[in-house]
Amino acid sequence: MLFNNSQLTNLLSQLENTSDCIFVTGQAGTGKSTLLSHFRNHTHKQVVVLAPTGVAAVNVKGVTIHSFFHFKPDITVTKAKALAAKSRNSDLYNNLDSIIIDEISMVRADLLDCVDSFMRRVTKKDKPFGGKQVIFFGDLYQLPPVTTKNDEQIFRSLLYDSPYFFSSSVMSQIKLKLVELNHIYRQKDERFIKLLNNMRNNKLTADDYCELNRRVNPDYLPLVEELVIYLTTTNSMADSYNTQMLQELRGETRVFKAISEGVFDKKTHPVPDRLELKIGAQVMLAHNDPEGRFINGTMAKVISLDADGEEGVTVELADGQRLTITPRTWEMFQFVYDQTKHRIESSVVGKYTQLPLNLAWAITIHKSQGKTFHKAVLDLGYGAFAHGQTYVALSRCVTLNEIILTKPITPSSIITDQVVATYLNSLRE
Repeated sequence: MLFNNSQLTNLLSQLENTSDCIFVTGQAGTGKSTLLSHFRNHTHKQVVVLAPTGVAAVNVKGVTIHSFFHFKPDITVTKAKALAAKSRNSDLYNNLDSIIIDEISMVRADLLDCVDSFMRRVTKKDKPFGGKQVIFFGDLYQLPPVTTKNDEQIFRSLLYDSPYFFSSSVMSQIKLKLVELNHIYRQKDERFIKLLNNMRNNKLTADDYCELNRRVNPDYLPLVEELVIYLTTTNSMADSYNTQMLQELRGETRVFKAISEGVFDKKTHPVPDRLELKIGAQVMLAHNDPEGRFINGTMAKVISLDADGEEGVTVELADGQRLTITPRTWEMFQFVYDQTKHRIESSVVGKYTQLPLNLAWAITIHKSQGKTFHKAVLDLGYGAFAHGQTYVALSRCVTLNEIILTKPITPSSIITDQVVATYLNSLRE
């Protein structure tokens, strides 16, 4: 369905047949992740897929930026050059055609300068990224780079205008082509799409606020049979609610323990090492079904803890469909250069096996990114505290009518960074 879209077909050709440095962006639900996966799986180029966090890397079958370049958390440009000078993987870096970075909105300017400095030194070419094509995927209106107050002082001392990737020194040296995907697949309601776009650009009208706040219901209680998820701003809020709801269910608790092999960072585990379930537990499926019966983020209820003798459970989806869910294995990769094939290959260095389920009465807005929900309650607690947070939450939903707000949305709920709008406008000119 996705590649009937002429814009995406043309973009795939551009990615494959040029060495242009490209920034692929667009509103939530425009198919960025699907496009990235399709290109990576079908390209003839030698590419690596990188991401700023372990969770994001697992989602795109890539590796983290730090892992690929062997950066430590305290990496600096000077340290990056030193690492490149003594790298034992120079064949890997030199034989690259393209470096793909997903979730670019979360990549800090100083980290991108470290990548640039490393690539210049290891390739012995004083060109941006050692002359390699870079392809960025992400939405700057969603999650920003994570910085502390101490980080912000460091940024100022290094003369960065902002922590965003586009404020890096290297980005002033390349001509970046902007491609904005414009077809939204998640939502079909034109009024809701327009409202989300206004929110994304911090241009909500009085009518928009009025329409949004018709969804306020602080006393809302979901029906027992409803699959409703609470979107929260903090891990503690989500964890507390999930624990409370599980404890309120009657019946025995069954514990499913994960099996980890090789190298698989605990912080990147897609589901819990120790998963506690009861009959009636509300869960979220944590991967895309090859048969198309569900996707990552599909909600379900546990109806049996014994799946016909298998190590698994039976769940019921919102449409009444019943599925047997058995353990799934996720893989951790590393990229290597195969001297005999003269190709860059990805090899498995670790595996993690567990039921692909998370308790899902509640989830943080951050962890909801990339998922689609049919009914959700937005609980901002003490308010949004990060750029794009409210937009990310509301754009997870298919229609406005399936959103419940625990409190009114006000202008203070919509945090956007003007430097993002200014940068994107400069690329459009």
